[in-house]
Amino acid sequence: MATLSKRSTIYLDPVLHQALRIKALETSRSLSEIINDAVKQTLAEDAEDLAAFEDRADEPLISYEQMVKRLKKDGRI
Repeated sequence: MATLSKRSTIYLDPVLHQALRIKALETSRSLSEIINDAVKQTLAEDAEDLAAFEDRADEPLISYEQMVKRLKKDGRI
């Protein structure tokens, strides 16, 4: 873990806490490492979503009906 880490108090559901403790033992990692990795992954996914929205911002809007027709044509529905 980084030496410049910040301390924070979080409250976990007891079942979740137990599952995290077991995962920590199985993987020889700390609870902090597991939680930090999960938070980083979630934030990275959010950043990817925001980037995708930005990339598609200039695309023309289409109606729901047009989208359904396009999906049927492509064999998706």
